[in-house]
Amino acid sequence: MMNILRVSLVQYDVIWEDPAANREKLNDLLKPLFGNTDLILLPEMFTTGFSMRAKELGETMDGDTIGWMKEQAGNLCAALAGSLIVKVKKQYFNRFVVVLPSGKVIHYDKRHLFSIGGEDQYFSRGNNRIVFEYLGWRIALFICYDLRFPIWCRSVKDADLMLFTANWPAARMQVWQTLTRARAIENQLFVAGVNRTGSDGAGVEYSGESIIIDPKGRIVCDMKGATDVVASCELSLAELNRFRTKFPVSNDADDFVILS
Repeated sequence: MMNILRVSLVQYDVIWEDPAANREKLNDLLKPLFGNTDLILLPEMFTTGFSMRAKELGETMDGDTIGWMKEQAGNLCAALAGSLIVKVKKQYFNRFVVVLPSGKVIHYDKRHLFSIGGEDQYFSRGNNRIVFEYLGWRIALFICYDLRFPIWCRSVKDADLMLFTANWPAARMQVWQTLTRARAIENQLFVAGVNRTGSDGAGVEYSGESIIIDPKGRIVCDMKGATDVVASCELSLAELNRFRTKFPVSNDADDFVILS
């Protein structure tokens, strides 16, 4: 088990619907992280922005972006995570992909599609909650709008860290700040959320404000007002477990089963 996990958030202005340009941009942003981090988190749809052009932009799991992620994870000796548009047969998913340094790939398909923006018209919904182990940490994966749904996010003593990859608009930034803290407090775990900056092709503005919250709701990393920047933070599993032992809220939690 690794007590300390070094987590890096990559916050940048995603180039609209241009996967090759975004990969090239990230090549420069990621270089300084070699040997200095264990886990790198990229924004939602990090190669395209929040585009509904799934048919034109969707990639397969053996496409250019997954190949690039495998190369980067191996070169950086760190897990690399972020969502992209993935095509599986005739379906398209907003898929959160994690590539470990070994080349192993883990993925989560977004459960809560943003119907207000028409996402449900172009993408298929995922139904599987994903928690994986990495360096002794149990890590749960979620995408943007999932943050608003605490039952889906609820830990049943099975996670130490939640990752949220997002394109969260500046107009609703107070909600982002409130809900990331709520998820950390109610589940007694760390929450790391990364958001993009700039504006997308639909004219939506993003202010970043990527964040890491500890289980007491304290902000340990806050990226306000910064663009095309990387911030890193060390998280302690021993500290987390001491807090859980001292204040075992989960022992009094309600049992539940997600039916659909």
